[in-house]
Amino acid sequence: MQIQSVSIEDYISKIPEERQEIFKKLFDTINDNLPKGFSQGSSYGMIGWSVPLETYPAGYHCTPGTPLPFISIASQKNFIAFYHMGIYAKPDLLNWFVEEFPKHSKKKLDMGKSCVRFKKMEDIPMELLAEMSRKMTVEEWIDIYETNFKKK
Repeated sequence: MQIQSVSIEDYISKIPEERQEIFKKLFDTINDNLPKGFSQGSSYGMIGWSVPLETYPAGYHCTPGTPLPFISIASQKNFIAFYHMGIYAKPDLLNWFVEEFPKHSKKKLDMGKSCVRFKKMEDIPMELLAEMSRKMTVEEWIDIYETNFKKK
């Protein structure tokens, strides 16, 4: 389920009302904890943070001419999703997250390659996601991206 929007406020206004407050809190948690240099916006039917083209002119290889995505959040039909490209690309970060998750939640970790799904809004571990958001700088993300994904 993608929500087409023109801004972050527009996106939030289109999600179910009972999710809006927790979604805003999740947005603020990530936004307040990300290292400087990431820009926020709405793309791919989600709200996200990316490396702007001014910083990394090569952009995202899958969609040339667009900023390099890093973290996204989305309201899906049955859950809120937290996408972090760093956990997909850096095994040490993934291992850290998997080990830390049980310390912050009694629920079983529901995760894909870069997506963590939260079916119950009250189960979103804000402190853990804040810490996760602080763990990678723009420069580190660009280096990992170029090493792992960028076609040369």
